Parts: sequence; structure tokens; C-alpha cells
Amino acid sequence: MYKIQVIKELHSSEGKMILDVDISVKQGSFTSIVGKSGAGKTTILRMLAGLVKPDKGSIHSGGDVWFDSNTNKNKIPQERSIGFVFQDFALFPNMTVLENLKCVQSEKDEKQIKELLSLTGLTALASCRPDSLSGGQKQRLALARALVRKPKLLILDEPFSAIDQDTRIRLQQEILKIHKSYNLTTILVSHDLTEVLRLSDYVIEIGNGKIMRQGNTDLFFSNEGKTDQFRMTGQVVDLFYENEKRFANVIVGNMLIKVRVEDSMEALLRIGDIVLLSLNDFNPIIKKINT
Repeated sequence: MYKIQVIKELHSSEGKMILDVDISVKQGSFTSIVGKSGAGKTTILRMLAGLVKPDKGSIHSGGDVWFDSNTNKNKIPQERSIGFVFQDFALFPNMTVLENLKCVQSEKDEKQIKELLSLTGLTALASCRPDSLSGGQKQRLALARALVRKPKLLILDEPFSAIDQDTRIRLQQEILKIHKSYNLTTILVSHDLTEVLRLSDYVIEIGNGKIMRQGNTDLFFSNEGKTDQFRMTGQVVDLFYENEKRFANVIVGNMLIKVRVEDSMEALLRIGDIVLLSLNDFNPIIKKINT
């Protein structure tokens, strides 16, 4: 269990803000932190990683104390078993893919590097430098570099914000596979609620430096029966069969809406599609929007 009880004074676009949170993250969970820009999400990650010092409070990893303002204990980032994937990748531009991995490896392990290159699809690009890689390849390299130190906790700060939709979905699937195969605890900050829904088993919403609400993903997004708009746009996050009928889960704002897919639409819909929902006798009807 990771326990984060911290207070930090921040300066937002609206003036001074006090970040005051008490967060528990279960070992092995995939937890997402959501909220508006400036709410304090990234600062929480950076305090957890040891990159920003809280004003008061404590951070524990199980029985290991990483930070405690009462005892002035503050472990440096290298002493915390964390892999951090930054929004801007933070790769070394003068090094090859292979060198980017070797330079942060705590002890030489050629087998592990080969496994990570294979897992992230970068084996054939080992001798390339970051400026010759696509956005998705850079993101995979950043992920491999975060994993090369064999962390117990993986932190992802808006990792897919600069990547196209198709690549984003593929990388999300890879992240989830790595999370499970490496038995990681993962914390994600994202503005993309479809991403949060696909990956997370627990969600925490931050607003103005405070926890607004939190809970298991299904409960967090569930809002059945609330149809206060006649027409809504959303994104398909899942397609499935139930009693031999085709359904789609569509996320609209912070609502997850289950919609029956008509036969005429079945072959047209894909995960990630932007759709229009309209109401007919209080039953939602789905229509794909051409983009």
C-alpha cells in the first residue's frame, strides 16, 4: 500500500492554492488521477517520486518511509523504487535507443534490455536516436527506460497526450499488458476519460487541490438513467455482446452510457469512434460521426 498524506502550497492561474490530499493506492492496482488543469495532479506524482518536496505530511511505501516532515526524512528519487514516464518523454537526444536504456540501468543486465526492447517493439530500432523515432516509438522508449530499473511503482503523467488516436489505443493495450506481466502498481494522470476507463481499476478526482470523489472505476463512471440532454457526443470505449445482442459503452463527460447497437451500425462501429447519442422514447440511439 502506498500512502500519500501531503500538504503543498501551489500558485495556480487563479492565485494561491493549497494542495491537501490523503491518498491510498493498493499494491498491484492501476489507479488514475483525473481533474481539471491546475488541480494539482502532476504535483502529487512529482511529490511521490521525490522531485517536489511537500510542505507537510508523509509518504509511505508499505512500511518504508519516503517522506516525513516531522522527522525531516526525505528519500531522493533514486532511493524510491519508481519508474516515471514524463509527458515530454525526457529522452537523451544524443544517445541511441539502446544507450538510453543502458545509462539508467542500476546494474548491467543484457537479458532484461533485450526483453524490454522486444516487449516494446524497439529491437530493430536499438541503434537509432530519438529524433528519428515516431511519437509512438518515443513513448515506448520512455516506457522501457522507466522499467529498466525494475521499479515497483510506475508513474505515467499524461503519457499519450501528443499521440494520434490509433497509436494511443495500441500503447494503452501495451501498458496494461506490461502492468500485469511485471506485477506493477501503476498511477496514471490523464485528461482522457476513455483512457482512464480502459486502463484503471480505481479513479481519484482532484479539484482545487482536494479530493472531490474516488472509487472503483465501474462505480466512478456509472451514471445510468441520467439523460438530461437530448443529443450528446461521446466516444466508444467498448463493444460487446450480451444475450446475443450487440452493445457499446460510450463515455460522455464523466458518464458511461450503455447503448444497444442496431444491426445497421454493427459493422461500422469501432472502439475510439466519436458518436452522437440521441433519445427516442428515453432509449439512447447511437450514430457514428464522420471525422
